Amino acid sequence: MAIEINGAASQATPRPGQCLRTFLREEGNFGVKKGCDGGDCGACTVHVDGTPVHSCIYPAVRAEGKAVTTIEGLGSADGLHPVQEQFLEGQGFQCGFCTAGMMMTAATFDDEQRANLPRNLKGNLCRCTGYRSIADAVCGHGGDHQHDAGADVSGAQPPAAAGNPTVEATPGQLGDNVPAPAGQAIVTGTARYTLDVPSEQLPGLLHMKLLRSPHAHARIVSIDKAPALAVPGVVAVFTHEDAPRLLFSTAQHENFADDPDDTRVLDNVVRFIGQRVAAVVAESVGAAEAGARALAVQYEVLEPVFTPQEAILPGAPAIHGEKDGEASRISRPLQNVVAEVHAELGSVADGFAAADFIHEHTYQTQRVQHVAMETHASIAWLDEDGRLVIRSSTQVPFLVKRTLSRVFNLPPETIRVVAGRVGGGFGGKQEVLTEDLVALAALALRRPVQLEFTRTEQFTATTTRHPFTIHLKAGANRDGYLTALQLNVLTNTGAYGNHAPGVMFHGCGESLAVYKCVNKKVDAHAVYTNTVPAGAFRGYGLSQMIFAIESAIDELAVGIGMDPLEFRLKNMVRPGDHMLSTTPEPEEDVHYGSYGLDQCVALVRDALDRGKERYRAAGLDDLGPDWVIGEGSALSMIDTVPPRGHFAHTRVSLEADGRFAVDVGTAEFGNGTTTVHAQLAATALATAASKVTVRQSDTDLVEHDTGAFGSAGTVVAGKATLGAALELATRIQTVAASLTGAALTDCRLVDGAVQCGDRTVPLKDIVDAARLQGVRLATDGNWGGTPRSVAFNVHGFRVAVNTGTGELRILQSVQAADAGVVVNPRQCRGQIEGGIAQALGAVLYEEVKVDDAGRVTTDILRQYHIPSFADVPRSEVYFATTNDSTGPLGAKSMSESPFNPVAPALANAIRNATGIRFGELPIARDKIYLALRDRTTAPV
Repeated sequence: MAIEINGAASQATPRPGQCLRTFLREEGNFGVKKGCDGGDCGACTVHVDGTPVHSCIYPAVRAEGKAVTTIEGLGSADGLHPVQEQFLEGQGFQCGFCTAGMMMTAATFDDEQRANLPRNLKGNLCRCTGYRSIADAVCGHGGDHQHDAGADVSGAQPPAAAGNPTVEATPGQLGDNVPAPAGQAIVTGTARYTLDVPSEQLPGLLHMKLLRSPHAHARIVSIDKAPALAVPGVVAVFTHEDAPRLLFSTAQHENFADDPDDTRVLDNVVRFIGQRVAAVVAESVGAAEAGARALAVQYEVLEPVFTPQEAILPGAPAIHGEKDGEASRISRPLQNVVAEVHAELGSVADGFAAADFIHEHTYQTQRVQHVAMETHASIAWLDEDGRLVIRSSTQVPFLVKRTLSRVFNLPPETIRVVAGRVGGGFGGKQEVLTEDLVALAALALRRPVQLEFTRTEQFTATTTRHPFTIHLKAGANRDGYLTALQLNVLTNTGAYGNHAPGVMFHGCGESLAVYKCVNKKVDAHAVYTNTVPAGAFRGYGLSQMIFAIESAIDELAVGIGMDPLEFRLKNMVRPGDHMLSTTPEPEEDVHYGSYGLDQCVALVRDALDRGKERYRAAGLDDLGPDWVIGEGSALSMIDTVPPRGHFAHTRVSLEADGRFAVDVGTAEFGNGTTTVHAQLAATALATAASKVTVRQSDTDLVEHDTGAFGSAGTVVAGKATLGAALELATRIQTVAASLTGAALTDCRLVDGAVQCGDRTVPLKDIVDAARLQGVRLATDGNWGGTPRSVAFNVHGFRVAVNTGTGELRILQSVQAADAGVVVNPRQCRGQIEGGIAQALGAVLYEEVKVDDAGRVTTDILRQYHIPSFADVPRSEVYFATTNDSTGPLGAKSMSESPFNPVAPALANAIRNATGIRFGELPIARDKIYLALRDRTTAPV
């Protein structure tokens, strides 16, 4: 019996053991996504005879004789299904990778199910949104949200003077809630992610699978390829003997020398369980997997070391001891030290002598996985001109191109890298983890090659957040001023040093610089271990350091008997103060382009006060004798652009039909930069964003773009787009002036035309006139990422803790952000909500656990708890009123920073409620219970 797919009978027959997800994708239904292949995430949800199922664990043969509906068939000839319309109106998505599955589940809900979304959406995970916009979309409440308070249903709003104005925005321009340009494609399942390429476009496509190391540290003695090559369908096997010998770093930065050269495409030494050993290429995924299993590898097992504390001891195994430290840019390879910083400003000894209260404790943060819903994946092929083309799930297509050119010794013009829509990033895709392998195979075999990581490979063989151990000592006097801050920091970079120096230096930067204190001392080391590598993660070291410092700030305030927010107000930097961390002089290109930290503190404090009154008025402030209630807050500062240059080139043009086109290098992965570019260009060109087409993330489009990381999408690439658009506006006005004889100053752009005095010239006429005059109606913009500004976030919580069970309830969650002029309030709010949700997972339960042998044990989603719908409170989000002098039209970055203050704010609230300081993340319920059982006021 045939399987009916979206009303049409399929002529294909499922293979033995094939799941419905892969069958549907092979039939061209690319809206069915893979997030886990374990029934855990819901991205693959479809309807079978009207019932939602996870197609990744549903045998395709069971669908024979049944009607299957995918997102592509959810609507009708008359238009979108109501739930698609609601997700489109409410923008219930960011990267959109999970959205099809979310809608397929929600489309079956009745009113009773919609009233209990925590239960009924428990099988669908989203990593980007924080779920508020999804809830609004499912329930049909997806109207515009500007600066409103999500949880404040009483309608009480802070006054405009407190930094919460009503924005009067021109539709389609700056300040408007412009919908995402890809919205229609996302809700219909037609948005094309990395592997959503029809088979006819890649004839002869081969599939790659990897054999990975079972040992934490070993030398490969031999690899017998013959058993793998004997497997039917296997085409080739690649080992270290077939790979370039050049050392490089998988980390991607504008200056590649920022990271140590300690990695080979395939190495003869493996340094963690899960490292690549060999790549098998075959006609099918199954054959490649069988070939990898058949490989015979002989290892010489070497002594491993698993903790940074052990790795820096004399006599510890040198993980990269054979490397030349100077050539590879490794600080001390024989001692496993990748990078280090030692600095003292003033005298901490004098500062502690002057202190009336001293807090000293060791704080620890854990490994956290990005869990972008789309796993790492790439396809490589040679085009008709013989150029190597890479289609990849990457945040940095131009840097990938440069790395491949360097590793394979290819002229840059012979490589093209393209990113489709990317299903989430969070820093994890600022690496080269798949592109080099598919390039190696495609160059050798002259056929297209695809590599897609499993969810288990994401956990065991990509990157994590760097674990930090921070021994902190801080002093304050009774007048409420900091006298000394001293930190000894040990970061675990894992087996390779990708991002190790940058994360360490950045972590020790703004976290310290936000506070005025004449006596500061930092000793920090980034250290190799034989564990899964760490890498770039949202916040880039700041979240780990801020957890320790903001926890200590609260302890100092308590110790001297001062309100913690008042203590922060006394000690935080203000315009005119030097922002100092590890150098006696401030960064020369970092300025207060605007300053809203004081507003953010006031907004959070006022919101918490209103929340307390609401609970009291509703009679909800007494939960019973077993419950204690507390409040806590924390602040953070971040430079709006990474240091040492972040470059973007963009091009803006007027098309023949009177529309505008913007070409940018920046990738879109839920960060919203596509919408921002359209709005910035529309504002400069006096049109609407809907009349601007953004083409992006293709190295053939523009000259260069460092990439979408470090929160640079708006403030760097956006600045380049704005500059190009303003120049194009002038060029258009000049052509109009020549046509009408009017003075240039009398010509102004209006929507679709140029108004020259009393004469209106349509843009199509401008195009024709420019062609005759030989005027090019396309302009280029460039920006180099300097000068830089600073952005601020303050978070506050009210929590209740059950002293008998350790249960934690978040009663109120508030964040205030200084994002400058907010380009798109709804979108920016979504970024903040998503950052809060991801941070809540990191503070409460997420942890990549590594056993005593160095093996990751939390290697599937059901073992690694990311926040589900029921886990995330509805947060109130407010914006300070500032206008940044360095950002485009006054805007600042707001992608990474919402994550950073959440952990310490929650820890401070728990401390305020229970009297117990938790200094190690995650603060899981069992830890709370045990600490309450053994109640103490000392840090635990």
